[in-house]
Amino acid sequence: MLIGQQRQCRNISREVFVIRSIAKIVASLVAMVVLVTVPTAQAAPCMSVTLTGTGTPAPFKDLAGAGTLVRYGDDSNNCSAVVMQFDAGRGTVMRLAQTGVNAAQINAVFFTHIHSDHVEGFSDIAQTRWLFGAPTTPKLDVVCSSDDKSPTGKFTVSCSKFVAHIDDAYKLSGEAEQRVSEAPRLNAAGPVALLNVIQFMPSEDAQIVWTSGDVKVSAIRSNHVPGHASYRVDTPAGSAVIGGDASSDVPHPPRKSSTSEQVEKLARGADIVVHSAVHPILAPEKGTGMPPVIYYRQSNVTDLGAMAQRAGTKHLMLTHLGPSLGAATQGPWKIPGGPLTEADYIKATREGGFAGRIVVGTDLATVRLPEK
Repeated sequence: MLIGQQRQCRNISREVFVIRSIAKIVASLVAMVVLVTVPTAQAAPCMSVTLTGTGTPAPFKDLAGAGTLVRYGDDSNNCSAVVMQFDAGRGTVMRLAQTGVNAAQINAVFFTHIHSDHVEGFSDIAQTRWLFGAPTTPKLDVVCSSDDKSPTGKFTVSCSKFVAHIDDAYKLSGEAEQRVSEAPRLNAAGPVALLNVIQFMPSEDAQIVWTSGDVKVSAIRSNHVPGHASYRVDTPAGSAVIGGDASSDVPHPPRKSSTSEQVEKLARGADIVVHSAVHPILAPEKGTGMPPVIYYRQSNVTDLGAMAQRAGTKHLMLTHLGPSLGAATQGPWKIPGGPLTEADYIKATREGGFAGRIVVGTDLATVRLPEK
């Protein structure tokens, strides 16, 4: 009797062991299924704004010409699903390469205005894209204001003609044809055939001029030279305003501010404002000899600080600095008291009341949203 009971207990123990083992296996399988079937969280969107050039028409050290790179995406693509270049001064392609961006990756180029220091690097973008982009590379959108006559009617500023003739020197010299003879894959029509000009008539109110997925770019009229426009980029990760060289519609004092009312309207609620900046040290009354018309058609840093504060901006990126950091002159004009420092620009901006983050422009300075 006792032996039978012992055997029965052993059988029951074996059954319990088997059942527990099966339960563990089933639990493990269920956990694996859950891991496979539960979707992973999507990568958070991000936007980055990089100063590709902060120099002025007067070359100084290694500064590239005016330009701003804006990228949007997520961490999986280094915020680079959509790549936009605003203005393209000298050396832009080299600065882009330093950020890991090649010309064929750019989705659109936007011009604030047709001044050589803002556009002379565009030929390099067009040529590089033509030479090294794949034959299937989409056309590059070139966004700019419509042709605009000067107030005197003596000349017309034309972005469309600038783009249409960007390759003339290479065509007339035979360089383009020589390239094609060695590389039949190249478009025989040249770089211009790969450009798509999109023009708009700037107005007092912002208008959408370009979109790509979740990215929306708006533009507004602003004063500097005929055809000048300022832009705003809106994305799910944040927003940025590219002011260009905008200034007040009132050409000289007395006036409330040297900044543009249109840019201020565009900048309301924007996370980042990128704007050219002149330091008050260059004002005509300081005895620099700079022509008043040149000084007054720029926004000074103190007024920019006040404007950014009123607009609720978090980050103010000062670029295209006049004078450049460390420069003893601004072109032919001597800086009273000697070269300026970053602290000089910050102090002058704070005097305008700005409480946010100030980036005193150096090439490749970057602000990322969200910040890491």
